[in-house]
Amino acid sequence: MAHHQLDKLDKKILEMVATNARIPYLEIARECNVSGAAIHQRMQKLMNLGVIKGSEFVIDTYKIGYQTCAFLGVVLKDLSHFAEVVEQIKLIPEVVECHYATGKYAMFVKIYARDNRHLLHIILEKLTVIQGVLTTETFQISLDEIFKRPLAVFDSIDANE
Repeated sequence: MAHHQLDKLDKKILEMVATNARIPYLEIARECNVSGAAIHQRMQKLMNLGVIKGSEFVIDTYKIGYQTCAFLGVVLKDLSHFAEVVEQIKLIPEVVECHYATGKYAMFVKIYARDNRHLLHIILEKLTVIQGVLTTETFQISLDEIFKRPLAVFDSIDANE
């Protein structure tokens, strides 16, 4: 994956949109002391390069009835099944993250469920029945998310320049 050189304006834009994806371009422009058109062009460039992959609304899972969050490791029968297993996991709406992992597990997934019984159903009826999955292991059930934040590396990048 290519590393893209970002200038100070790019970094400032990324800091602002990472904090608030709905921030108006004109507000960014005022803060950065450039035109709205310049911000629009920079945002397009950052999206075209894949630096910005999209924006999202954060939904409070508890308020919509999903009170169990679990982290699972997935062991495959053979790594040649990886792509097909990923495509099948994408079809499980309760799986919100899937990572290619090192070590014992080929994948590491994050699942939201209504409760522990629903989690068991997802594991037994949706995940372990996928062709190519050998077994799963539930590492942890999260009691509550303390914080989640975007990656903020710009100060350390600037220090190394």
